[in-house]
Amino acid sequence: MSEANSSREAVPLVAPRCVIVVDQALPVGRAANAAAVLALTVGQRHPGLVGAPLVDASGGVHPGLIPYGIAVLAAEADGLAALRERALAAGCDVVDFAVQGQQTTDYQAFRDAVALLPTSALGYVGLALVGEKKPVGKLVANLGLLK
Repeated sequence: MSEANSSREAVPLVAPRCVIVVDQALPVGRAANAAAVLALTVGQRHPGLVGAPLVDASGGVHPGLIPYGIAVLAAEADGLAALRERALAAGCDVVDFAVQGQQTTDYQAFRDAVALLPTSALGYVGLALVGEKKPVGKLVANLGLLK
C-alpha cells in the first residue's frame, strides 16, 4: 500500500462498491488465497461494510456479511500495478497483495522482501478496491469474473 493510503481511516461511502481483482493466471488455490487475504484486510479497514447479524428461524445468530456483494474479477498480472495507480488516483481505498506474499509463509520475510523494492518495481497477485460505485465501476468495467 502507498504510505498515504496505508493510514487512511475508514470513511462511510455513499454508494459503496468493493471488488477484488486477481491475476488471472494464478492457480485456483493461489487465487482463492489472494482473494481471502484481501477480503480480510478490507473487512478490517472498512468494518461498516459488514451487515447486521443474520438470525435464522431457530433464533440462531450468524455473523453479518457484506450486503453489497464482492465481485472477484480477473486481470492480467502486468495490468494490476496500473489498475492500482488508477484506483488511487480515483480516490479508492486500495488493498494490494504483492507477489512476494505468496513466495513465503513467513510474514517478516514478506515484509523484508517488499522493503527491498520501490513501489514501481512491485508486482501484484491481487488488489481490492473500495470506493464509490461509479468510479470503481469505471475502473473494472472491462474485467470479467475470475473463472
